[in-house]
Formats: sequence, structure tokens, C-alpha cells
Amino acid sequence: MKLVIAIVGNDDAPIVLNALTKEGFHVTKLSTTGGFLRAGNTTFLIGVEKEKVDKVIEVLREYSSKRTQVVPSTSAIDVGMYTSFPVEITVGGATVFVLDVEKHEKL
Repeated sequence: MKLVIAIVGNDDAPIVLNALTKEGFHVTKLSTTGGFLRAGNTTFLIGVEKEKVDKVIEVLREYSSKRTQVVPSTSAIDVGMYTSFPVEITVGGATVFVLDVEKHEKL
């Protein structure tokens, strides 16, 4: 048994959840917040047999898309003077962790 932890942006979360449940996976959904952009994320907990991990990752890859986003950045020009300029960064996709599960019980 494996535990797949997948962190997905809120923009992609509904379609990812729908795709995972359509494939028959039981999913627990948690609302989380990322540290870099302080943007909302969704963390999925998915318990699966070892043979099904690749299918879960395939679904995550297909339905969590990477895209670019412009965010403000600041830099110092002189003592006490700052300027703000836009910076384009890549957001989206999924961060996935696969953990071994020593014991699993449904009570």
C-alpha cells in the first residue's frame, strides 16, 4: 500500500478531483496554502496499491497544468528606495510525494 500526497493549485483542483474519482480512486481533499506565492492550494491524500501509483501520477500529470503568471517583484535602487517590476514565473502542475504505508485499516 502507498500513500500519494499531491499538492495542486486551486485552479486545477476541481478537474483533478473529478478525474481521480472517475478513475475509481478514493481521495481526501485538504485546503492548504503555499509559502512562495501564499496562494491557495489543494492537497490530495490518495491511498492506493503499489501497482496503481503510476496511474494516479498519470492522471495528476494530465489534469494539473503548468502555466506562467506575472507577479510583482521589488528591488532596492538606493538607500530606502524600492521599485516594483513584474516578473514572469511558472506556476501550476503538481508536487507529488509517494510514501510507503506500513499499516492500513478502515474502521
